[in-house]
Amino acid sequence: MMKRRKPERKNPASYLVMGGSLLMLAMLMTDLGDRRPKPVSNKCLEVVQSQSVLHRDKLSQLLSIPERSSREQVKAVISEPYCRLPQVEIRAGVPADREAYPLAFDPQTWFVVLYEGNEYVGYDFVFKK
Repeated sequence: MMKRRKPERKNPASYLVMGGSLLMLAMLMTDLGDRRPKPVSNKCLEVVQSQSVLHRDKLSQLLSIPERSSREQVKAVISEPYCRLPQVEIRAGVPADREAYPLAFDPQTWFVVLYEGNEYVGYDFVFKK
């Protein structure tokens, strides 16, 4: 009859080495750099027209303007903005100008128009507290 061998017990130090190795491997595979986007300031740099608001009809017209239209097309629909906000980079290396218009029916909400040069690139909403 064959004798059964007792399973070898691993040294507790080997578990520590194995766990440490796995931890090091996980750390090497993880980029520890901060890749979160930087917070964007929505504070006015310059107030252009303190009485400027955006009415529903103008908002509706703006929403129908396709992206990549000219700035002039947008300006034909809306008047001067309430204020200009700090530039942001929507695409890497391309600064975007932002102009804010408080909504006439909800002044705590701003409609923000984005331009890259003389090209309309989109919009955003900013909700003030």
